[in-house]
Amino acid sequence: MKHEIKRLLKEKNAILLAHNYQNAEIQDAADITGDSLGLSIEASKTDAEVIVFCGVHFMAESAAILSPTKTVLLPRIDAGCPMADMINKDDAISFKEKYPGAELVTYVNSTAEVKAVTDICCTSANAIRVVASVKSDTVLMAPDKNLAQYTARFTDKKIIWWEGFCPTHEKLTLEDVLETKGKHPDAELIVHPECRPEVIDVADHVTSTSGMLAYTKESKTMKFIIGTEIGIIHPLKKGSPKKEFIPASEKMICPNMKLTTLKDIYDCLNEMKGVVQVSEEIRTKAKKSLDRMLQVKRDE
Repeated sequence: MKHEIKRLLKEKNAILLAHNYQNAEIQDAADITGDSLGLSIEASKTDAEVIVFCGVHFMAESAAILSPTKTVLLPRIDAGCPMADMINKDDAISFKEKYPGAELVTYVNSTAEVKAVTDICCTSANAIRVVASVKSDTVLMAPDKNLAQYTARFTDKKIIWWEGFCPTHEKLTLEDVLETKGKHPDAELIVHPECRPEVIDVADHVTSTSGMLAYTKESKTMKFIIGTEIGIIHPLKKGSPKKEFIPASEKMICPNMKLTTLKDIYDCLNEMKGVVQVSEEIRTKAKKSLDRMLQVKRDE
């Protein structure tokens, strides 16, 4: 199956992207693995005519926003994101109208329609820097309340958050973490900013998935408890084969991220199905909020 996928990728001038939370065999088959926005940015730099995105729907939309001349395929068109669905365009508009003068910072884990009515996007890695760049003293953040509350620890600005969350990260409780820490007292606890505040309170380090990969490679620590979706364990082990990685909880499984199979990839390439499109009107507006975010990094 992997051989056939490689053949089709070459035949269609396509590139295969896999998010860090995908099943191990999907990550191993991919041309590039990483976090959602990073994958879309990397794909936009290639001369590939087709992007096959092994992830969830909003990620494929981001790829379509950044690569309007490429065809974007989502092998499982039913792979959605519950958190992204917790806010729609009308919700975002109403949220902004309720707090005039406050800018809306929207997590990239959101639909293209919501990005199109936001002021600036952020990732879990750059949320603190993005909020610092916003001129208004009051900042709205959506859809993830946990990322917003984490960001609020690092700013004097008033942050008002939307009551959304990632169901997978919300599953991780303080009790879960303390139990795992009790079994592995010599391990360092690393968690994602989408985790509950009480989980973040007991963490040794808080960072995005790409941050976890970089941090564990550079750290002299040999044992880590990982507080995010368990798919990240695979690239962590590949990046640091001599180190030990323990899931903070075996419950940390995103069902949508686990939908994609090698057969799905083959079928979508073979039949060119699962096309994800974003209208030009929405695309140009959504790209402005992404471009503004990317400018924050360039200005540093």
